[in-house]
Amino acid sequence: MRKLITRFCADESGATAIEYGLIAAGIAVAIIAAVQGVGGNLSTLFGTDIAGAL
Repeated sequence: MRKLITRFCADESGATAIEYGLIAAGIAVAIIAAVQGVGGNLSTLFGTDIAGAL
């Protein structure tokens, strides 16, 4: 039983999965922020310039 607990405490395979999850979450937040910024600019562009040209 002691070896099982020692081996369980030394196992770091779950930590790697958590790290990858945090990296993916950070990238997702960055993509969402960029899309919202570009979306606002495109909305203004289509609303003023293109609507005025039509």
